[in-house]
Amino acid sequence: MQSATKDSGEETPSMLWGLDPVFAAYAKLYVRDILQMTESTQVPGIYFYNSHPVFKVDVLGTVVSKRERDDFFCYGVDDGTGVINCLCWKNDLLKEEGDPTKLGKHTDGAQAGFNPEAELEKLRRAQQSRCHLEIGELLRVRGSVKTARLQREITASVYYKVNDPVMAVQIEWMMEVPQLYRQCYDKPFLLQPDVMGDFAITPLNKATNIIKDFLKQKAMSRFRPYDVQDLLQPLISSEPQTESADQEPVPGPSSFQKLSQLLNQALQLLQDEGFLYCRVKSQEDVYHVTAEDKELFMAVKDVIREDSKRAKYAEKGCHILHILSAVRQRFSLNVSRTALELVLTSLECSSDIISTSENHYILI
Repeated sequence: MQSATKDSGEETPSMLWGLDPVFAAYAKLYVRDILQMTESTQVPGIYFYNSHPVFKVDVLGTVVSKRERDDFFCYGVDDGTGVINCLCWKNDLLKEEGDPTKLGKHTDGAQAGFNPEAELEKLRRAQQSRCHLEIGELLRVRGSVKTARLQREITASVYYKVNDPVMAVQIEWMMEVPQLYRQCYDKPFLLQPDVMGDFAITPLNKATNIIKDFLKQKAMSRFRPYDVQDLLQPLISSEPQTESADQEPVPGPSSFQKLSQLLNQALQLLQDEGFLYCRVKSQEDVYHVTAEDKELFMAVKDVIREDSKRAKYAEKGCHILHILSAVRQRFSLNVSRTALELVLTSLECSSDIISTSENHYILI
C-alpha cells in the first residue's frame, strides 16, 4: 500500500473523474487506506487514494463492536488493517417483529399448496438472520464513505453476514485485493495529453481557482464582482498576441471586455458547482459563498426541523427536493440544488442532521 497523501492543488478536475474506472466502482480498499484518504477540495464527499477519486468502497471484515437503534445498526468492522464504523439502515421488514404463532398457522395451511404469506415470513426471517450480526461474525459492506461526527465511516447500501466456516471467502478476498492494488490502485490516475488537452491550464479554470482561493483565504461570506475582478487581470495580460506584421490589426474586444467576459464565465461556473449563489437578482449582484452563509444554513435547518414534525416526514425525514422547494419559498428563489447539497453535506459532517436514507434528512 502506498501513501494516499495528495496535494489539493494537484487534484484532477472533477469533470474528468469519470474517465477513471475506480470512480464508478466499489473500491476494495483496506480500512487503513479508507481512514487516511484525503477529501477533495472541489466536491465534498469525494476522496482520493493515490490520485484516484473514490466515494464508494467494498469492505470485508470481522464485527468488533455493535450498536443498534430503531432505524439502524452501527457495526465496527476490522479487516486486519484498521477499524471503521459502518452505518447499516434497517428496511421495513427488519423493523417489523415476527409473530411465531402466525408463522405456525401459515405453515399448517401450506400443506394443501403454496402459501405466499408463509413463504414471505420465511424470507423475512432469513433476511433478519443475515442482517443481525454479533461480535466475531464476518460482515461484508458496500457503501459510500462519509465523514460524520469528526469520524470517517461507511454508509452501507448493501450489507450482509458472510457464512465462511472454512475461510474460503476470506482467503479469496486476501488474494484478490493485493492484485487490485498492484494492477490499479497503486498506479496513479494519469490522463494522456490528447485527452487532457488544455483543460487544466485554460484561463477559465485558472480564474475559478483564483477566486476560490481568494474567498477562502479572506473567509468572505459575500462579495460583489468588482471585488475579485482585478485578481483576473494577469490572465488577460498574459494572453498571446497573434497579430501578424504584414496585416492590419483586426478590431476585437478590448481588455476590459475580455476581463468582464472571463469574470462572468467564472462566476457562472462557480454557481453551477454550488460554491456560490446570488440571493437576490439585481443590477449589482451580490454573490454569497455557500459554505460561509450562516443564514442559509439556519434556513435549511429550520425547514428540516419544522417539516420533520409533520406526519408525512416523521419517519424518513424530508426529501432533498422538498427541502429545496421550501428553502426557495422561504429564503431565496436562487438557491440551486448543488448549493443545497453542499449545505446538507456540511450539516451532516457537523452532526446537525443525519441522512435516514438516500436523499432524506432529519434533524438530530
